[in-house]
Amino acid sequence: MAEHATRELIAEHAILHEAPRAPHKVDRTFELPAGLYLGTAAGYLGFVALMTLGFGNPALVLPLAVIVFFIAMFFGVQALWMRMKPDHPQQLTSWARFRRHGVMTAFGHSSAGAASVQVLILPVLIFVWGLAVVTIAALVR
Repeated sequence: MAEHATRELIAEHAILHEAPRAPHKVDRTFELPAGLYLGTAAGYLGFVALMTLGFGNPALVLPLAVIVFFIAMFFGVQALWMRMKPDHPQQLTSWARFRRHGVMTAFGHSSAGAASVQVLILPVLIFVWGLAVVTIAALVR
């Protein structure tokens, strides 16, 4: 049968232990070197610069400025987030360590080359797509 236990009854028989809490360490760097971040940002900003040069319309100043602002904020927030250091130092992975160890992803270990391709494929394809669009627009005019 169930018996009603009061707080006082439980406190008489309870043994309390203060367990030390180990700080929870979080790696906010994504185990990638700064060059991959810079390459990604350069690909996106290069696309915006290509569109600006290819379609130099004064009406596009505000939309392109907003796009550049969002790209800067996308990478700026990551940089600020990594620098938030709750009791443990963090720094970006060096190229040597990245080449030696690669990176662990949700789907398993990736080598440095495979991880670099995965990170840089979208910005490169977007830049090449922009180059094709500007080329086609120049040939049609």
